[in-house]
Amino acid sequence: MKGRFALIVVSFFAVTPAFADAGRQVDLDWLQTIAFATHQTDYSGTFVYQHNGNMETARITHISDRNGEHEKLENLEGPRREFIRNNKEILWYLGDHKAIQVERQYSGKSFPALLPEQLSALNENYLIHTAEQARIAGFDTQAIVFQPKDTLRYTHKMWAHRDSGLLLKAVVLDERRQVVEQYTFIQLKIGGDIERTPVITGQSTPTLQQQSHFATPSETSTQTAANDWKIVAIPSGFKKIMEVRRLLPGKKTDVIHFVFSDGLAGISVFIETLGNHFNRKLGLSSRGAINVYSKEKGDYFVTVVGEVPPRTVMQVADSVRYRGQ
Repeated sequence: MKGRFALIVVSFFAVTPAFADAGRQVDLDWLQTIAFATHQTDYSGTFVYQHNGNMETARITHISDRNGEHEKLENLEGPRREFIRNNKEILWYLGDHKAIQVERQYSGKSFPALLPEQLSALNENYLIHTAEQARIAGFDTQAIVFQPKDTLRYTHKMWAHRDSGLLLKAVVLDERRQVVEQYTFIQLKIGGDIERTPVITGQSTPTLQQQSHFATPSETSTQTAANDWKIVAIPSGFKKIMEVRRLLPGKKTDVIHFVFSDGLAGISVFIETLGNHFNRKLGLSSRGAINVYSKEKGDYFVTVVGEVPPRTVMQVADSVRYRGQ
């Protein structure tokens, strides 16, 4: 009897290999399924975000219907913070039930929406292959590794639900394979009867304590930023996707804003006059995979923000040139 039980146990684990198809090149269609799953799938769950020795827990609910996308993200520890999105409009709540900010532009770059819908550039900059299969929050997943072709960007590893394509876990690794940040669902419901609260579906209008509308680039662009400035040491594979002059909240004059992307990571460059930026903080700071580097350049203040290693944002900031200098 003991022998039969042992055979049953061995057989059970044998039919669920831990490293099925590891190392296989990932099909572009599967990546597109993952990219669209975040926007087209109804889901609700709790995930953990780990970075810089810290751990935060948040709850997310996402609904897609004929009126578009609706999402609610709330932290479960510390002071109340809440994010409500209805398509492109987002509301931020802090502390009480009054929205303190309205934003009319949404980038869509947050867990589990980590992959862009346009994926053509990824193969140019990363070696993409499968890794192990794993059970996460009760669901079967397939791990995918995005290995950069240089040392100026991070390695990304993501675990996608094998049925829907929804990302259930994501890890960013540095060149020494150390974890920089990690997102993991610890409880999740996919599809079925997801609770549709009035706040998520936009059926109630909150009382706004303060409104701060961030206009889209086309509404704020006054002239081409490249007339005066250029960045000469952007890593290979990063393409410029935006350049505008815009007036940001709390600023006296326009800020020049460049955005570059390699299909997975993004780099933003902000250039403003010294008098436009109070309480300037020079040097390097980070939060998870996001690194920020600020420096003075003549009468200007340059800030580079990127989902790239520290030396990359420093390289970009040091290469900012005014009128070809």
